[in-house]
Amino acid sequence: MAERRIGVAMDFSASSKKALRWATDNLVRKGDTLVLLHIRHHGREEAKNVLWSHTGSPLIPLEELMEPSVRQRYDMPEDPDVFDMLNNVSRKEELCVVVKMYWGDPREKVCDAVGELHLESLVMGSRGLGQIQRILLGSVTNYVLSNATCPVTVVKSK
Repeated sequence: MAERRIGVAMDFSASSKKALRWATDNLVRKGDTLVLLHIRHHGREEAKNVLWSHTGSPLIPLEELMEPSVRQRYDMPEDPDVFDMLNNVSRKEELCVVVKMYWGDPREKVCDAVGELHLESLVMGSRGLGQIQRILLGSVTNYVLSNATCPVTVVKSK
């Protein structure tokens, strides 16, 4: 079977970690590429990342991301649980695990990434906003469900 590219939207929240766990337990299989999409809002380090503001970072292999200097360069959160999970599943399932960073509006950047990276499926968490909060604040999940060009699995936080 051909390699598949499976994306997981990862903001290191409890719901995105649950989505990652669901993807590794239920969706990925031997030989797949697991792409973690991490979107940062424009902010204090914007000048540092101007080169990648439209296209995102290069694909960062998991092996490189394990180095503290690389995580620091990309301002990647320290989360030993996530990195341990990724290391274990990459060895067990013989996956290629990469991270792609974007800067900007998460709704738009996740949808852009789906097309740009030719993802066959996307898994994301849901923060569990109530109906009124979703209307007032908007929902990344609702936007992605409506606009992504691949199947999207939403893993509820509760």
